[in-house]
Amino acid sequence: MNVELINTGSELMLGRVLNTHQQWLCRRLADLGYVVTRQVAVADTGHDIEQAVREALSRADLVITTGGLGPTSDDITRDLIAQLLDKKLHEDASIVQHIEKFFAARKRPMPASTLVQAQVPEGAIVLPNPNGTAPGLAMKVEAASFLSTLNPQPSTSPKWLVMLPGPPRELRPMFNDAVVPLLHRELPLDDEFVCRTLRTVGIGESQAADRIGKLLQPLIAQGMDLGYCAHIGAVDVRFAAKGPIATQLVSEAEAIVRNELNRHIFGEGDETLESVIVRLLTERSQTLALAESCTGGGIANRITNVPGASAVLLASLVTYANEAKQKFVGVRSETLATHGAVSEAVAKEMAAGARRETGEDYALSVTGIAGPGGGTEAKPVGTVFIGFASATETITIKQFNPFDRETFKNVTGTQALEILRRKILAIE
Repeated sequence: MNVELINTGSELMLGRVLNTHQQWLCRRLADLGYVVTRQVAVADTGHDIEQAVREALSRADLVITTGGLGPTSDDITRDLIAQLLDKKLHEDASIVQHIEKFFAARKRPMPASTLVQAQVPEGAIVLPNPNGTAPGLAMKVEAASFLSTLNPQPSTSPKWLVMLPGPPRELRPMFNDAVVPLLHRELPLDDEFVCRTLRTVGIGESQAADRIGKLLQPLIAQGMDLGYCAHIGAVDVRFAAKGPIATQLVSEAEAIVRNELNRHIFGEGDETLESVIVRLLTERSQTLALAESCTGGGIANRITNVPGASAVLLASLVTYANEAKQKFVGVRSETLATHGAVSEAVAKEMAAGARRETGEDYALSVTGIAGPGGGTEAKPVGTVFIGFASATETITIKQFNPFDRETFKNVTGTQALEILRRKILAIE
């Protein structure tokens, strides 16, 4: 199965927008067994889009485009593809009705220009868009004259061309709800495909590979694919296999890795560390308070991105200034004067004070030097202290994260949440 992805948008070429479609779609397709063989981003110009689609159709069984389906002057993907495939456009009444209802529900006037999104190429399948006005489109492409000029031996099998809207909040649910069923129906895989990902924290990519690589070699020799993906402060380990023993290979690999990396594994699939924290606290009817300094509320932001967080995160304090540390979580002035704001003593008093003032089961605190300035020989940029408080103990852990400010904050947040996870589960 040859799959190609074409992302359209001049903003991508100018670096104004991060191309998240490439990562998300490639990951989602790979998990389903449809591994992308080529991906390209092109500007919103007729020549670039047409050339990219022509070339992709000459090679691929499935071509997915993103963007260019909206109502503005640079949304030209739909019209260009209809012209390329010699398909007439017609207005789809159901799309017109959807657009009218979309604006009416929001009590906004409907610009006449939005109705261009109801133009559908002859023979195309409309992919509903409950989160926006531009529908997606899917077309079966039979042998076209231009294909033989690009590929001397073009496939005689029908190809599929899928056009998705640009906004991620529209594209992702459309792909899951409409495109995935279409793939299973029209482009089923010949062999069973199994893919599983274990998510780890507190261990580097090379360390993980050293510990499990040799153990998994017999399974790799039988056709299992092993992959690693390093994130900020975390590493994913992925197993994938095709064929009649795919499930067996992946299950054996998972058992080996769980046994070897057990204490580092916090979840699987797309689970995040913060979602695991919310689940663990919810299951135990326990609560959390935060006192953040150098992360500026970043840990609270991650937790509150998880549905149901309100049941477990009952208080969050951003005590950035020394005065705030004293006023809201009771850090003593003499502690600040003697040890400085970035210190084990202050982190401990912040955690204990946050728990004391809020009455929650657990409290986390962070205080550090994010940089680029403010470091000293004794406390260089990247120094951070993380505090943890419960009914039975109050501890601090020193970390060194010499990164840019944003990475420093993300890594520190991950380290703090991992301390909490291990304390909840009594993992040493």
